[in-house]
Amino acid sequence: MSNARTAILQRLNSVERPVVDVSARESLSVVSWDKAECIHRFTERMQAVRAEVHRSDRGNWLDKVAEICKTKGLNNLLLSPKTEWGQVITQNAAQFPRLKHYERSIEDWKEELFYQVDAGLTSTLGGIAETGTLILWSSPDEPRTLSLVPPIHIAILDTDKLYTTFAKAVKTQGWLEQGLPTNALLISGPSRSADIAQVLAYGVHGPRELVVVLV
Repeated sequence: MSNARTAILQRLNSVERPVVDVSARESLSVVSWDKAECIHRFTERMQAVRAEVHRSDRGNWLDKVAEICKTKGLNNLLLSPKTEWGQVITQNAAQFPRLKHYERSIEDWKEELFYQVDAGLTSTLGGIAETGTLILWSSPDEPRTLSLVPPIHIAILDTDKLYTTFAKAVKTQGWLEQGLPTNALLISGPSRSADIAQVLAYGVHGPRELVVVLV
């Protein structure tokens, strides 16, 4: 590491982080929706931006995901076999298209990842009803590319982790106490952009389809 870079990092690390009082901000965004209302508002907001939302439960979510894969004509599905959902799907692989596991560094299979994967499936840390948003924290088992590179992103959301607001999710899950990750994703619908000629296009810089399975 160069001396200049070392000096810059030392200055950054020596700065004392300020204590931020968020109590007033939280009071502005507290709402009292029950679980059914949270599901309704989350679904409404997601569908407003062309995301698909499917409802299921602990008894039929596996069949619902398999049905989605069949309906979309997927030839393969990328997932992590180490997550709760990925493990169950891997154990029932006969119901699904060919499963691909994210077990190699991106340098070893970049071309296959970008050009030969039909869809990626991820778990979620939670959801936000107020804005219709999924919360994902990247990890070695589920890196950011798993949800951003495949043309279709299938996300599974446990409705017990569907919060009214972003502030509620941060507070309930203790983000500040446990330390924030190096990368957190807030996803509200499929990738879209209107940079070119002000024409709205989907899938420009990420998946063209977002499919949410509420469990």
